Amino acid sequence: MEEAKKELVQIWLTKAQHDLAAARKLSADPDPYLDTAIYHCQQAAEKAVKGFLVFHDQRFDKTHDIEALISLAIPFDARFSEWLGVGQRLTPYAAMFRYPGEKLEPDRPEFEQALKESEDLYNFVLSLLPAEVHPQ
Repeated sequence: MEEAKKELVQIWLTKAQHDLAAARKLSADPDPYLDTAIYHCQQAAEKAVKGFLVFHDQRFDKTHDIEALISLAIPFDARFSEWLGVGQRLTPYAAMFRYPGEKLEPDRPEFEQALKESEDLYNFVLSLLPAEVHPQ
């Protein structure tokens, strides 16, 4: 594999890993920031799928729509179709709590579900890619 491509895939996956770590830190008691933490869950899932697409030389538009990104990944691995619902649930967190609205932040169970789903999607993506592109 071309070194530049390997590095780019690693960068996407490392950024996803960092978003997961940020979500965990921001959600920690005694002073959690669940609105910001859930945003990082969305970002982690988005970046993980983008890393997979880069590995497969699949172009994608600048988007936060995880479901659309997953749809681009399905031709490379049909098991991605099982993740469409997760993409649909996580995508709104790109903006939902970032601006004033009806609800200022998610409750703990909503955040915990988003964190689990984003971690699971990230781990699924890692399972499909060779170790040489995993974060160091």
